[in-house]
Amino acid sequence: MEGARFDVVALGEPLVEFNQTRGSSGQYLQGFGGDTSNCVIAMARLGLRTAYITRLGSDTFGRMFLDLWQREGVDTAGVGIDADAHTGVYFVTHAASGHEFSYLRAGSAASRIRPADLPLDVIRTSKVLHVSGISQAISEHACDTAFAAMESAREAGTKISYDPNLRLKLWPFTRARAVIVGTIPLCDWFLPSIEEAAQLSGVSEPQAVLDWCHACGAPVVALKMGADGAWVSTGTMRQYVPGHRVACVDTTGAGDCFDGAFVARLLAGDTPRAAARYANAAAALKTLSYGAVAPLPRDREVKAFLSRTDA
Repeated sequence: MEGARFDVVALGEPLVEFNQTRGSSGQYLQGFGGDTSNCVIAMARLGLRTAYITRLGSDTFGRMFLDLWQREGVDTAGVGIDADAHTGVYFVTHAASGHEFSYLRAGSAASRIRPADLPLDVIRTSKVLHVSGISQAISEHACDTAFAAMESAREAGTKISYDPNLRLKLWPFTRARAVIVGTIPLCDWFLPSIEEAAQLSGVSEPQAVLDWCHACGAPVVALKMGADGAWVSTGTMRQYVPGHRVACVDTTGAGDCFDGAFVARLLAGDTPRAAARYANAAAALKTLSYGAVAPLPRDREVKAFLSRTDA
């Protein structure tokens, strides 16, 4: 898009994070989360011009987010303040089976966002709009807002990246599946994990999942396989991209990091396969430390990691 003000604008709910360390004391590290906020910060750290659309509470946590985005170079022209609601919070605990989330987000400021709150000029002057299923799940108003944002993006020629990020604690499966399946044809890049895509499709083999994604209308799919890498498919081209085995500490936000890195490299002109290779490396680096945001890598770190693995 010629003359774009931003490379990417994301829509969703930011959440203050309290992440439990694995030490015997069980202390919590305060950080930041929220899938689309994680994603847009990942993009900013990789050199993109970014903006975020949400609503925050008029509280300490809301001010912390504004400070965070300012430090990270994320434009906040699309962020509103709701004096009658709070900023969301979540907790991450760790066990042998993986990480588990607990949320304090009911009635959050972000869940009260409405289509009339959208900064349409920001969406229409961005190359990409990034949305997730969580952006749609937190309330009916938020779901309406996400669809209105995508409609505005399509009218302006802004591309859409979409991560279904299926969270059944937020909404019933029947509604989640209907909304997600209804969104897939609207996006340019569909970015599911194998676990959630298998739940949505009813099939588990990656090739069958990719077939289902395209049958639903997805033009380009990056199917995230965690440490096993990713499959990328355009319908006419389908390739497996190996992952990286690292000393994983915390996978919180790794999928969001992949999304941000994948879109960043597509905007840089990479093929889907090359973009997924880079995104796999970025996501692997993110897992080396606690928190969704603090460990998000810079471009130089990703390239250095890839150069070592290629050696």
